[in-house]
Amino acid sequence: MHSVDVFNCILLPLAASGGSCLLPTLGTIIVILAILCAVLFAKHVQNKNNARLGDDILRQTGEEAELLKQKASLEAENIVKEARLKAKEELIASRDEFEQSTRQRRKELQKIEERLTQKEDNVDKKLETLDRRTEELESRDRDLRAEAESLKAKQEALDAKINQQVQELEKVAGLSQEDARELLLQRLAESLEAERGVLIRRFQEENKQRLTEDAQEIMITAMQRYAGDCAYERTTSTIPLPNEEMKGRIIGREGRNIRTIEAATGVNVLIDDTPEAVVISCFDPVRREIARITMERLVADGRIHPARVEEIVAKVRRDVEAEVAKAGQDAVTQLGVTRLRQNIVQLLGRLKYRYSFSQNVLMHSMEVASMMGVIAAQLGLDERKARRAGLLHDIGKAVDHEVEGTHAAIGADLLKRAGEEEDIVNAVAAHHEEVEKTSLMAILVQICDTLSASRPGARSETTELYLKRLEQLETIGNSFDGVETCFAIQAGRELRVIVQPEKISEDRATVLAREMAERIEKEMRYPGQVRVSIIRETRAIDYAK
Repeated sequence: MHSVDVFNCILLPLAASGGSCLLPTLGTIIVILAILCAVLFAKHVQNKNNARLGDDILRQTGEEAELLKQKASLEAENIVKEARLKAKEELIASRDEFEQSTRQRRKELQKIEERLTQKEDNVDKKLETLDRRTEELESRDRDLRAEAESLKAKQEALDAKINQQVQELEKVAGLSQEDARELLLQRLAESLEAERGVLIRRFQEENKQRLTEDAQEIMITAMQRYAGDCAYERTTSTIPLPNEEMKGRIIGREGRNIRTIEAATGVNVLIDDTPEAVVISCFDPVRREIARITMERLVADGRIHPARVEEIVAKVRRDVEAEVAKAGQDAVTQLGVTRLRQNIVQLLGRLKYRYSFSQNVLMHSMEVASMMGVIAAQLGLDERKARRAGLLHDIGKAVDHEVEGTHAAIGADLLKRAGEEEDIVNAVAAHHEEVEKTSLMAILVQICDTLSASRPGARSETTELYLKRLEQLETIGNSFDGVETCFAIQAGRELRVIVQPEKISEDRATVLAREMAERIEKEMRYPGQVRVSIIRETRAIDYAK
């Protein structure tokens, strides 16, 4: 124990007692000093022992270190020995593997050398074969040249004999070589003409039945599902009058009434010697209709003066415009045509009062649209678009008296500005072949337009035009060589031709019918189609006496 610790343990408690304890005596002090000496001696002894113990520990540590050093040396030697052994083993394994791969490579090289030797032998054999073939070919070539020279000599001899025979034949036949060639070509042309007729007839026979049945089925179905009214001639509007006195009232004092009517409606009022009738004439069918209704109302009312005329015209114009709009809307609704601009619907309604060859144009347009819908459905086309194109194909006739140009071009321009699709615009523009057709819809419009116009009773035609067409048909038929006579029958729908049998063969008759039909198509305009029938017969006549 340290001296300070002894002091703290003994003297401090005594001092802490304060006045309650007496001061330590001498003996106490001596005891304390003795204790201190003992403590110091014990401390010295302890330090000495600690030094001896440290020497022992150092000696022991040195011995352990020496042992560890020896052990590490042994382990290092063992590791080196193991590494050397492992290196030797790997070296031996690598040497074995190298020797094995070398042996395998040597075998492969030996095989390659054998193959090359064999190929070399084969090449030598082929070279020997080629040498033999070359010698054979050279020998054959020499033989062929000799044979060619022999043939050339024979050909020259043969040509000489042929020329000699041709000269002898020319002398015998009395024909030169050019004449004989021309005769041969003529006979060849006749033979080819006959063969052409046979091929045409065979083709027609193979396809006529099937095409006829398909066309008839489509056309009959389309026509039987639409029944139109028969047309009659409408060039003017005639207003019946109750008596002759009404003509004077219509004229008015100094003609003021009739001038007011004409100025307000834009028509010409014709008053002639026709009893109890007044004729209204105008190129605009809507204005003519307004004038007709106005005249009928004035005649029924009896009060005819300028103010009354203007009042009636204003009312009638509003009524007709409403009727026009209703007619256009009814047509669109009936055919299921949607998304039409209102101005186009209004123009359709105006067609109600427009006539072409006495056929009502609105009814004609609806008829064409109905037929197109039926045919398009059977052909797998867009039925709605087909009806739309058919209904709008004559829209230009509503304004053709106001705008210059053909009704097809005017209608196409109107529809293009109205935003219609390109194929519908082309169908309208091309249905009279004024522009080239670019879609199947245009062809369908032309077909249905022809069907509607050429059906019985659809249009009226003057006798003069009818006779002129018949005369032109017969003129075309008589213009061909070998025709004995021809007749236009069935109201100009068939041309029956009788030919001379000694000039026209059966095969030539088939070709002649085709040529006549093509010429009729190029030179004439006609509704529907014209059938060309060629009749060829040989009659043997004798008399029994």
